This record gives sequence, structure tokens and C-alpha cells, in this order.
Amino acid sequence: MLPTAQPSAPAHTTLSLFGVKQGHWRWGLAQMGTTVRPLQQVKGLNFFKLLGSGQGRGFSLKPNWYRYGLMATWASPAAAEDFFQSHPLLEEYRQHTFEQYTVALQPLQAHGLWSGQNPFTAETLPAPPNAPIAVLTRASIKLSKAIDFWRNVPQASASLDHAEGLLASIGLGEAPFLRQATFSLWKDEASMKAYAYRMAAHREVIKQTRSKGWYTEELFARFTPISSHGTWNGKDPLSGLL
Repeated sequence: MLPTAQPSAPAHTTLSLFGVKQGHWRWGLAQMGTTVRPLQQVKGLNFFKLLGSGQGRGFSLKPNWYRYGLMATWASPAAAEDFFQSHPLLEEYRQHTFEQYTVALQPLQAHGLWSGQNPFTAETLPAPPNAPIAVLTRASIKLSKAIDFWRNVPQASASLDHAEGLLASIGLGEAPFLRQATFSLWKDEASMKAYAYRMAAHREVIKQTRSKGWYTEELFARFTPISSHGTWNGKDPLSGLL
């Protein structure tokens, strides 16, 4: 009898955000290219994306030259810890940034693809009750649909300003205008679902996403935050909640 295939374990995931010092914006922009090769050689780093950011809480046409991100999945928590504690690349980042924030994440579910793969998990796990939850949405926008996408999506991003239970959120992107993502932290799953299913602007964007076919590729993922270190806009949004 052949052994039953077991689902792969959810990948230990981290999101790091770096606030670049005033006057260091050229370094911030350059590191999107210069950091790739060193990261490719990091032991235990299975998947990574270097990300720029936009102004505001979600998808934005206005770039923020002073905030960058690194999304990564790891072979183990120990591999991630070793990188953040001792890799020379992090020392370079510290020299050019005024704050750093890293949240460790346990994937709960992930649907879709990112650069042709699902880097997070093939499973669907329940969210812990009354605990913070993180959400990542990302998409590659069709060039032919870009104008229509940007005409409609900012309304939903603006609605995040009034979302009850939202702890923090940021618009991120691999490339301007066409490869975009939003990462958000919520007080609990109920708050996140209340926004997703009850906020009219958000519902309308979801409807148009399906009817107009804006994307060549998309991914939606949920995570349980495990730990957090540092500050994001001067504070840790998960302080006292984990």
C-alpha cells in the first residue's frame, strides 16, 4: 500500500518594514535591486519579495520613498532568527533606517499564486478566537486594465480609514502600478470579516475584480501573528495583544 500524501506544513513567514532615514531615499530605492543577490544566498530562506510602499493604508498611486518591506518564508523559525540576529545585510539596513519592524506569522490559509507559486500554505486552518489576525492581498494587474483598476480601487483603500478593529495597514508593491499588495493587522477575525463583507466600497471592488478580470495573478492569505519586534510608525501595533 502506498503511503498517504501528507499536506506540507505552513511556511514560517515574516514581514519586515523599514523606515528609511531622511536624506537616504536613494539608498532606499537602490536596495530594491542590490539586496536581491545577498538574499538569494541566505540559508533557509525559501521565498522572498522586496517591496516598496505607497502613501495611505492600501493600494496607492503615490509612492512612499521612505518605507520598504521584505516578505519572506523560511525553512524554520531558527533560520529566520539567525538571519535577523546576525546577517550583515541587517546591519546595513540599520545604518540607513530610523526604525525596523518585523512580525512573525503562522499561515492559516492562502489562495492563489505569487510569481507562479503559493509560498505560504496549502492548508486551511481556523483562526484562534479573540486573537489578532493578519491579511495579505496581492495582485499582478493587467496592463490593459490598469486605468480601470486605479479608477476604482482607491475608494476601497480609503474606506480602511474607518474600519473598526484595524490595527495597522500598508500598501506594498513589487513594481509601480502593476504588482501591488496590501498588508493589514486586525484586532480579531470578526473585525476583519466585518470590513470585508459589510463595507460597501470593499464589496464593490471584489465584485468588479471578478466581472472585469483585472488581474493576471492574485493571492489572498490570512495569518496568525506569532511575535513582533520593533516599531512601525513609532509603535508596535500588536503590543500587548500577543
